[in-house]
Amino acid sequence: MEKSCSLLIHFDKGTPALANEIKEALEGSDVPAKVDAMKKAVMLLLNGETLPQLFITIIRYVLPSEDHTIQKLLLLYLEIIEKTDSKGRVLPEMILICQNLRNNLQHPNEYIRGVTLRFLCRLNEVDIIEPLIPSIMSNLEHRHPYVRRNAILAVMAVYKLPQGEQLLADAPEKIENVLTTEQDPSAKRNAFLMLFQCAQERAINYLLTHVDRVSDWGDLLQMVVLDLVRKVCRTNKGEKGKYIKIIISLLNSPSAAVVYECAGTLVSLSSAPTAIRAAANTYCQLLQSQSDNNVKLIVLDRLNELKSSHREIMVDMIMDVLRALSSPNLDIRRKTLDIVLELITPRNINEVVLTLKKEVMKTQSGELEKNGEYRQMLIQAIHSCAVKFPEVASTVVHLLMDFLGDNNVASAIDVVVFVREIIETNPKLRVSIVTRLLDTFYQIRAARVCSCALWIIGEYCISLSEVESGIATIKQCLGDLPFYSASEEGEANDSSKKSQQRNATTVSSRRPAVLADGTYATQSAASETAFSPPTVVQGSLTAGNLRSLLLTGDFFLGAVVACTLTKLILRLEEVQPSKVEVNKATTNALLIIVSMIQLGQSSALPHPIDNDSYDRMVLCVRLLCNTGNEVRKIWLNSCHESFVKMLSDKQMRETEEIKAKAQISHSQPDDLIDFYHLKSRRGMSQLELEDAVQDDLKRATGEFVKDETDANKLNRVLQLTGFSDPVYAEAYVTVHHYDIVLDVTVINRTKETLQNLCLELATMGDLKLVERPQNYTLAPESSKQIKANIKVSSTETGVIFGNIVYETSNVFDRMVVVLNDIHIDIMDYISPAVCSDAAFRTMWAEFEWENKVAVNTVIQDEKDFLDHIIKSTNMKCLTALSALEGECGFLAANLYAKSVFGEDALVNVSIEKQADSKLSGYIRIRSKTQGIALSLGDKITLKQKGGS
Repeated sequence: MEKSCSLLIHFDKGTPALANEIKEALEGSDVPAKVDAMKKAVMLLLNGETLPQLFITIIRYVLPSEDHTIQKLLLLYLEIIEKTDSKGRVLPEMILICQNLRNNLQHPNEYIRGVTLRFLCRLNEVDIIEPLIPSIMSNLEHRHPYVRRNAILAVMAVYKLPQGEQLLADAPEKIENVLTTEQDPSAKRNAFLMLFQCAQERAINYLLTHVDRVSDWGDLLQMVVLDLVRKVCRTNKGEKGKYIKIIISLLNSPSAAVVYECAGTLVSLSSAPTAIRAAANTYCQLLQSQSDNNVKLIVLDRLNELKSSHREIMVDMIMDVLRALSSPNLDIRRKTLDIVLELITPRNINEVVLTLKKEVMKTQSGELEKNGEYRQMLIQAIHSCAVKFPEVASTVVHLLMDFLGDNNVASAIDVVVFVREIIETNPKLRVSIVTRLLDTFYQIRAARVCSCALWIIGEYCISLSEVESGIATIKQCLGDLPFYSASEEGEANDSSKKSQQRNATTVSSRRPAVLADGTYATQSAASETAFSPPTVVQGSLTAGNLRSLLLTGDFFLGAVVACTLTKLILRLEEVQPSKVEVNKATTNALLIIVSMIQLGQSSALPHPIDNDSYDRMVLCVRLLCNTGNEVRKIWLNSCHESFVKMLSDKQMRETEEIKAKAQISHSQPDDLIDFYHLKSRRGMSQLELEDAVQDDLKRATGEFVKDETDANKLNRVLQLTGFSDPVYAEAYVTVHHYDIVLDVTVINRTKETLQNLCLELATMGDLKLVERPQNYTLAPESSKQIKANIKVSSTETGVIFGNIVYETSNVFDRMVVVLNDIHIDIMDYISPAVCSDAAFRTMWAEFEWENKVAVNTVIQDEKDFLDHIIKSTNMKCLTALSALEGECGFLAANLYAKSVFGEDALVNVSIEKQADSKLSGYIRIRSKTQGIALSLGDKITLKQKGGS
């Protein structure tokens, strides 16, 4: 069994020193060599060596040394050597060090006295300490504060020992006297801490007697005062009011640490609006005054907690929180925006949006590396503001449209998606958005942004002028036709096709060229390239973005262009009275589409057109040649209706989530309600009254009721041994983020006393034991509660295994009872989370670990199977319910969850119903780390079977 250790030093195991070498160095007179030898001895002892032969050498040669470093090392050596025998009695040779310690405590040098007093704080042997008590007490009045502060800590340590109260009966009284006369802040803090831990009533009396001077005390002492206040208020809620006043007075302390602790204490003790407002103000001030990013992130976490429990107070602080956006750190900005977006009300929306607009403008000017990412966050924030409060959309939509051509593709996509939603939800803005979009379309550089913008143009250009402008803009951005020119050789086998191509090329690409003398001449692109291999024609210098994207081989965009032109022509037929103009526009559109198809089939590009895009373009050509009413209806109405349905689905889901959150009720039908109007108010301040009212309200709404009931606790009890074993053990497992606490109950089922009973545990996976449990003696048929702490470092299914070892009086061998394994479930660490489709796709592409699980289940309905997987894995389904409706025999859905360590878990479920009604398919899990992918896969394999 390992003994407890109060000293940790890094030790290089490569070259261990030999005991004889150390002994020789200690016996010599060279001080640096002695220091080095003492260090080696201490390290060997810490590493498990015993070195019994060194003790007498150290007593003879090291003890008398006057060197301070050697004396300090001697005390470390004495701290870690075994001072008792196997029966717990102090070894006789320890009497030799007693005299030395007494001499040190009366030494003329303050340092020697101080380090010796510190050493006594870590000494548990009463036989060694008892003769030293008069010397310890005399040091309480030493002239030097270093000695006094360590003497107080030594008194506290001795008083806390099992027989401490008999050894130092008058210690609290003495320390209280020291506290009243002491001037050194550190010694004063130690004295108050001693009273707080050993004689709480005296500490409270001292605090209440000097309540007016608390704000003048040093920050060290103020921190201990806050600890005392927290402890007293939890045990005695009735006296909370007067202590809260002390905390509020400390909020003006110059120390940031004290102010932060005050705010935290206020929030934990009181729900009075005045107290919460004071705490929120304090956090906001810290957010501005502290330059350390870690401090800012912690303060934002505290504000986030306040937001969930006291939203109405935090709403007033929204502009103070927004000031944190001045920090260049992206994590701080992200957290700030997350908090602010949940505090928006009709009263403050305009101010918030104005601030966000200013921040967007700033990202244009500065050339910071993360500007694009920050702009994307701001655009998403403005988007959600505009969705919640449509009236602000008009103030931001035009500003954001300037970023459609942004180099950061992600933020440009966010802008175009925002514009698409706003143009539908705000019909008044339709005309201005369409006009602005057509004006700025040529600036767009990303294919995905172009596709979405083209869809908007096709759906929302309704009047004659808009439709004509839309067609003209697309033509301008495509540049001159054709997109490539063919050589004579390449198409010699089809002369008629070649001549047609030549003519078409000559007509369409005839443009003025500037000759050497400055005059204009018309030249044909065909005549220039008649004898060259097929080359891409880049068009004039003004050729637009669509052309350059098409020439890179993006034929999906080409299909979108074809569909947009088709919609615009169909709409033109409705709004243009002149048939000639309609036919002219139709012919132009057909020419563009056919040119794109020809480009796709030519050898001018390395990759030919894909079948989907080709089919879509051919469909557009057929449609423009022969339009029918049914088809017109599908193209002009159905697509728009689907988009409206998608938006209403999204809104409905958000509304349902808000309703679900609002319906969680904690109160019980038979809970007691106090009517505070009927209470005596005598002598109560406004704050105390507010606090009492809030407590009553909490009790009435059941907020004091704990979430986890006893019934839930019983579900988490695990049996570790059998009922027939001599020792019965069961564990209650509590998983709390980074910690697992095992509360093990051990029962002696025999009629004998079990000695040196020890619970030995080991772990597998990313679990680490924090401390090793002690040895215990268990009386016949008695029980013992043993706690074990385990640290968790990643989301991975871990296993805890071990055994109980004990001795009985009549058996010399140690008995061993092997324990049942405890499996730590991954479900305790992951919780459902939400992310956008774009973010999901990005992560899916980036994450390197994938686990593919084949579907094997008795469930026959696709939707039921998906629900079963969601329930089993504790994940959130990102695929809209409307997309999962209907009976088609196929189902694909994306699930997402986040672990407490910030890891992302992505799952894609793809299933198909076979002819025999069985489900087949795959569940793919992706994550950044291997552990989460494997653990989730094991969980799904275990649970997917379903059935009874």
